Amino acid sequence: MASYNLRKSPGHLLRRAQQYAHDLYSGAVGAKGPTPRQFEVLHVVANNAGLSQTDLVHATGIDRSTLADMIARMLKKGLLSRSRTKEDARANAVSITAAGRRVLNSATSSVMKAETAALNVLPKSQQAGFMRALSAYADALDQLAAGEAPAKKPRAGKKTAAKKKAPARKKKARRARR
Repeated sequence: MASYNLRKSPGHLLRRAQQYAHDLYSGAVGAKGPTPRQFEVLHVVANNAGLSQTDLVHATGIDRSTLADMIARMLKKGLLSRSRTKEDARANAVSITAAGRRVLNSATSSVMKAETAALNVLPKSQQAGFMRALSAYADALDQLAAGEAPAKKPRAGKKTAAKKKAPARKKKARRARR
């Protein structure tokens, strides 16, 4: 049986980090504040007036059906409004309401404190690298969702094209001698 190590499991480590960040968020924002996903939606909509629901899916990474349910609940709470776009009568443009802006504004400083606390678990010298790695990971996930192959960086010590051809020529020469 193959040995499995939770300490080397990306899924496990990401879940632990997410749980810690969520606990910090919940403690800072409180039960009456927006959920982390609601905060993300409010933030994106506030900064992109008239964004379509499809664009909101791409901007937040929240899947289409979950986002549609969230928007419906946020519409009922009066945090968002929705109207048909001029460009496409089938598409909905989502806007933040005055009540939604108040919720967003009241939660923002608490969210920022929670995120600072999440990063402060690491030494200051590692925080920027950690954020670069998280951003690169999110960008790769966005590319996968868009059907693109994520950009891969060449590994150190990788053979150049000329070096790769040389062994192939040797193999051909050996086959020809047989």
